Amino acid sequence: MSRDTLTGSRIRERRLIAGIRQADLARNVGISASYLNLIEHNRRRIGGKLLNAIAEALGVEPSMLSEGAEAALIAALREAAADAVSVSAETDRVDEFAGRFPGWAEVLAQAQRRIASLERTVVTLSDRLTHDPHLAASLHEVLSTAAAIRSTAAILAEPGELEAQWRDRFHRNLNQDAERLAESSKALVGYLDQTEQSEDPRGVPQEEVEAFVAAHGHHFPAIEAGGEVPGDLLDDLGRGASREIGRMVLETYAADAQAMPIEAVAAALDHHGLEPVALSRDLGVELPAVFRRLAGLPEDLLPGEAGLVICDASGSILFRKPVTGFAMPRHGESCPLWPVFTALTRPMTPIRRRVAQLGRSRAEFDCLAIAWPRSLPDFDCDPVYRSTMLILPVPSDRVGQEDALQVGSSCRVCPSPSCAARREPSILSEGF
Repeated sequence: MSRDTLTGSRIRERRLIAGIRQADLARNVGISASYLNLIEHNRRRIGGKLLNAIAEALGVEPSMLSEGAEAALIAALREAAADAVSVSAETDRVDEFAGRFPGWAEVLAQAQRRIASLERTVVTLSDRLTHDPHLAASLHEVLSTAAAIRSTAAILAEPGELEAQWRDRFHRNLNQDAERLAESSKALVGYLDQTEQSEDPRGVPQEEVEAFVAAHGHHFPAIEAGGEVPGDLLDDLGRGASREIGRMVLETYAADAQAMPIEAVAAALDHHGLEPVALSRDLGVELPAVFRRLAGLPEDLLPGEAGLVICDASGSILFRKPVTGFAMPRHGESCPLWPVFTALTRPMTPIRRRVAQLGRSRAEFDCLAIAWPRSLPDFDCDPVYRSTMLILPVPSDRVGQEDALQVGSSCRVCPSPSCAARREPSILSEGF
């Protein structure tokens, strides 16, 4: 039932909420009760003067009767229906539900938003507990110290007298462990407060490099102009592994920029549009380089966002550029159904998949992936592949036009009840 045919249902619900009898409302607006009954059952269309008169009698804006609930409320209800794993909701009647029961619709929408917020928190905390080395070490210190205190206290609580020498030693150990626990807890709280307030909680070299590239908008005009990596760019990454990884990322960027000058890329985009295979042929470069180049272009050259994921043959993610609505774990253990991993089973074969992530918004993405050898193969030497995936958001007016592959971000936070690729239970599943 379309939205404009539900005006009668909205009139009826508003009249019942206001406590007005059908006959009284009909008399107030100058029509018969039987005609109002037909209107309320959506058997007669209504508009113009009569709609305004009824809205005035009910004390609401005419748009509340003719247009119904706000689009955001409808979208939230549809998202709640999409996230329901074991329940099939009548999505074709969502507007009727919102129009007839606006209060309950808002309650459900708020619950959906709350659930989504809590799931994001769970994902973040789970990821940090798993991969943050400082946090893991701090938690281990707290737990081991608490265990030592409990063991010492248990000995002191046992019946019977202890020799004074041993009792003093246990008391001294108990005091030292308590001080150590207090210091460890204080340091842990301070670390958590610092990282929660920071917009960029980093802890490993890969994260530092990705944050560094993101801070520059994934685009480096200085490299575009000179074709080489300026030394002062690397100085921001300090020393050690972060600098080495950053150097490799920037050198790859410089090689792509030299092979595909930005003016040539812009001209090819005007001619072919966002078609990577056509761009690859026009520019005379390999497809992975086109993916990387598109993900690093300034926003004014692309019609929308472009995300990027690069992994090696083991499935470990080496680099990622996030895109709105597509969840990417900060480290490995991503969903094995992602096309970037499928491409590893079919080297040098372009793969395109329409993808939607379970348990998130109704957004869809065109994911284009290919696995390519890092260097030319040689006799008696197995090729080493890397897989690259370009992630392009599907415009909202095209969502739902194709069957989308349902994927997750990682098994730990994926709500799918049954999946052949699952390797561990989800912490969001019932009964875990």
